[in-house]
Amino acid sequence: MTLARSMKSLMEGNSVIRKMFELGQEMAEKYGKEQVYDFSLGNPVASVPYEVKNAIISLLENQDPHEIHGYMKNAGFPDVRKQVAEHLEKRFGLAYSAENILMCNGAAGGLNILMRCLLDEEDEVLCFAPYFTEYKAYVSHYKAKLTVVPMRKDDFSLNLDMAEQMIKRRTKAVILNNPNNPSGIIYSEEELRALAKVLKSAEERVGHPIYLICDEPYRELAYDDREVLFMPEIYENSIYLYSFSKTLSIPGERIGYLAISDRVEEGKELMAAAVIAGRTLGFVNAPSLFQKVIGQCLDVKVDLSFYDRNRKLLYTELSEMGFSCVPPQGAFYLLMKSPMEDTDAFLKLAEEEHIILVPTDGFGLPGYFRLAYCLPYEKIEASIPAFRALAKKCQERVLQDKEEQ
Repeated sequence: MTLARSMKSLMEGNSVIRKMFELGQEMAEKYGKEQVYDFSLGNPVASVPYEVKNAIISLLENQDPHEIHGYMKNAGFPDVRKQVAEHLEKRFGLAYSAENILMCNGAAGGLNILMRCLLDEEDEVLCFAPYFTEYKAYVSHYKAKLTVVPMRKDDFSLNLDMAEQMIKRRTKAVILNNPNNPSGIIYSEEELRALAKVLKSAEERVGHPIYLICDEPYRELAYDDREVLFMPEIYENSIYLYSFSKTLSIPGERIGYLAISDRVEEGKELMAAAVIAGRTLGFVNAPSLFQKVIGQCLDVKVDLSFYDRNRKLLYTELSEMGFSCVPPQGAFYLLMKSPMEDTDAFLKLAEEEHIILVPTDGFGLPGYFRLAYCLPYEKIEASIPAFRALAKKCQERVLQDKEEQ
């Protein structure tokens, strides 16, 4: 079989997250699931809220099955889109109507739809390191370029000075993931308002709109009473992208939405293009049953205490062992700095203790590992002795390397 060169490239760079997840599955079969501590995949295990289960049962028992399981307008059920618009307006105070909403197949589906609408060959999309590794693949589908704004050294704030320099005439959009995957950082109001000023200035300089794609599947996972600023309020050309995967613990259902307000420049044309893009990309429409389900569950929230308990345990224990960790403020990820220069060697030592970590080189952040703590609390507790053994091995290896030098 002769594969497209672009597909071969994607296969060679296949998601390290999935690779590590598959390794965890293999190890679980070999050693037993209880003996493997898999922190690779952001697959939430918090209980699905009872409102979701009740909505599914009620819809299946009381509504016409041809409607529940059939086609609808490609943008989604009009009543659900209206419910989403009203929810956004009530929560954030910004006017939305059903025509501003496109139901999509999770955040990934929405991002691919937007890339299809916006990008021509050699166009650019900006994002900030560290970033969700799949962004690069989504942009590359259209022979465009993902331009990554590097981090300030050991500082997870937005590098706005560098971003301003990197926005060029071919820059069509900026992706902002807040709270951030993989760092767990929540960007401050001060730096987000500064970002809005940078983008407005850049628009005047390049002579066309620069869309800010607000990728926010982790919005509800904000700890210690932190607020996540709603960017469409302060930057008019913001496109809001939301997924219910984490909020309702239903990642496999692939349900989310795009919101393009009337304030967005050329927004009506962009929405019309998005509807067609969803169809021609093969999504056709978002899953019909779960459109109706989330229409009834828009105010339902994740059990934040479930993840907060995990966050505190893992961060406290790893820090006490001497690992350098970034304090997670949101999402359900923790970044651990590699205690060894050879990160591959550290990964192998972790695997010897049956700990599965994800190296973050593909996230634009070499020298770190991501831990997804969306696991049962008991599993994290059980992993602590393995981490202690890992810490001891690392110390011994570092001392050995110094002696050999």
